[in-house]
Amino acid sequence: MNGLMKKKVKIPTGRPSGRLTCPVCGNTDDFLELAQNVTVTTRYRQNDDGSFTPEENETDIHGDVVLLCGKCNADMTGFHGHFLDMIF
Repeated sequence: MNGLMKKKVKIPTGRPSGRLTCPVCGNTDDFLELAQNVTVTTRYRQNDDGSFTPEENETDIHGDVVLLCGKCNADMTGFHGHFLDMIF
């Protein structure tokens, strides 16, 4: 190989093909992406009336990111790569 390793993406076998299904409770609708050690920076502009409007956000993740079932909290991190590929 050329020294670069491709990361394998685990593809779920749900119907239709590739649909995530929690192996513990069967949930197919609700999932959580949990990032640890995150720094969120938000820049604000103060308006003439003293209120603030967010201008831009920047998020830096310094820890692990896991995918969890939104119903039973089962760890589904093995499917996280597929989850990311399917966000449109």
